[in-house]
Order: sequence, then structure tokens, then C-alpha cells
Amino acid sequence: MKKTVLVSGGAGYIGSHTAVELVAAGYNVVIADNLSNSDRSGVEGVRRITGVEVPFVEVDCCDKAAFAKLFEQYAFDSVIHFAAFKAVGESVADPMKYYRNNLLSMMNVVDLMREYGRHNIVFSSSATVYGEADELPVTERTPRKPATSAYGNTKQMCEDILRDAVAAYDGLRGIALRYFNPIGAHPSALIGELPRGVPQNLVPYITQTAAGVRECLSIFGDDYPTEDGSCLRDYIDIVDLAKAHVAAIDRMVTGDGENYEIFNVGTGRAVSVFELVRTFERVNDLSLNYKVAPRRAGDVVAVWADTERANKVLGWRAERSLDETLRSAWAWERYVRKL
Repeated sequence: MKKTVLVSGGAGYIGSHTAVELVAAGYNVVIADNLSNSDRSGVEGVRRITGVEVPFVEVDCCDKAAFAKLFEQYAFDSVIHFAAFKAVGESVADPMKYYRNNLLSMMNVVDLMREYGRHNIVFSSSATVYGEADELPVTERTPRKPATSAYGNTKQMCEDILRDAVAAYDGLRGIALRYFNPIGAHPSALIGELPRGVPQNLVPYITQTAAGVRECLSIFGDDYPTEDGSCLRDYIDIVDLAKAHVAAIDRMVTGDGENYEIFNVGTGRAVSVFELVRTFERVNDLSLNYKVAPRRAGDVVAVWADTERANKVLGWRAERSLDETLRSAWAWERYVRKL
């Protein structure tokens, strides 16, 4: 019998792509989302790509009583928990919004899994937990640094909640995936990153500038101690990232590994902001209007992943090239704008 996975926040960018890959891997999927930072088009995209009428429940994970009804209705044994606010700048301006939503939703998931006898949880963590690391690339053993935003702090705290819960409660298993900078879109161009308002991430701002939605792209700082003066990041294709979640679920379903594990999910390659912009221009035969702006508070100089553990233990590795990924990002933007 097919195993069923609940994807909380599954109408969003990473959640929708993960739902597609779970179906492709033979899992049944249930999507839960309150649509606060997404819309039903993500769910419809999943259904169109997979040809499966994936169940969708509109529910706020912070509303425990409403969330519990989903546990009563569906017999899933595993949860991938994406449902969280994720804008760094907003979290600095309104930290209580982030602590209330991100921590309460995580605690509700764990509580309800215990109450209803569900066993496996994959938590959507982030490379932000490493901060400005002393040594690069970062490994899973790299010490976490004090967070520079409420968003980053909630990722650290949710990791701790999961670690302590798994240690205390029999039958609960958890994997935290610390991922780096997801970019791109599904090759079908039916799902992709769809930010509300002004994009907080680089690639949607690039594609919206190319589409004429934004007048000019700002590159925050060209005086960093890097080869071209811009920040260095590890940009991972969204489909590759989605497949890492499937590998994590596979590992827990088959009973492999420890009760609590952490994996970096990245490419292992550092790419500068200028390199990313120029690659986007080259592969899509476009010229972007961009300018250099002052450094942005909270940005670290450089961070990229050592992916050896995920490659060896999870049997997963990033496969898509940066060229492919940036082509898919532009194809998605054209699809959304009907260009």
C-alpha cells in the first residue's frame, strides 16, 4: 500500500515542488496550507503536473483544533513541515509575528503527531543557522551562530524543538534539512516562485526586472571581500531540493539512520550575485537593468554547503546546472505574465 505524506505549507514554492516529487516517487500526498503566502494555483499546478487530484485542506497550522481534524481525516504517517513565514527583513521589523507563527505551528505538528501516533517528520530548516561561519564550506558539524533575524532564530529554535521531542518521545523520528538558496521552477513552468508584493529573494527580482514589472534590480554591495565584491551563495535548483525531501522521507520510512539527523542540501558551489545575474542574462539572451546599492543589513559575506553527508548518507545530490535553473526561472516568469 502506498505511504501517505502530509505536506504543510504545500501550496507554496518549495512545498508544491516537493509534492510533485513525492507523487513521482510513489507516495500519496495531502497538502495543507492557510494560503497566507501562497494561493490555490500552486495546488492546481501540482495536480496538472502529476495528473493526480491531490487532496488540499485550507487550514492554519497554528489553529490546533482545526489542524487536528486533518489528522483525523487522513492516515498519513509522515509530515514535511514547510508552513512558516520566511522574509528576513519582515522578521526583523515584526519579530513577534514570526515567533508566534513559526514556533506554534511547529509545536502543533509535533503535539498532534504524538497524539495521533504519526512517526516521521522532515523539518524545513535553513543555512541561516550557520550565520557568518568561521570556515567554509559549512558542514553539519559547523557550529550554529547567533541568528541575525527573528526568522533565522525560529529556524534554530524549531530544530531544537524537534531534537528534544525526538529524544523524549518514543516512536518519533525527525530530519532537519538545512538548505541554502532555492531558485528556479519546475521544467513544465506550471509551478514556481510566486512572491506577493516586492520579492524578498534575488531570482524573482531578476525575473520581474526582465519582465518589466520592476524598473531596476539592486545588487546590495560590491565591496565585500570576494573576487568580484558581491556576496557568495549556494544556489540550488528547486527540483533538486524537492528530491532531497523525498530521500529524507524514504530514509525514515525504511527505518534507516538515527532518530534525529541533520543534512545540508546545496550544490557545494559558491556563486556570486554578479555571476548569477550575468548567467541569467547569457542563458536567456537578455540584458538586465541593475545598479549597485549599499550593503543590506543581515547579509553574510559568503556561505555554501559541504554536501558530502547528504550525498553519501541520503544518496542524494544536486544534478541540474545553473544554466538550466535560470532558464526555468525565466520560463516560469513568462508563464505567469503571459509573455
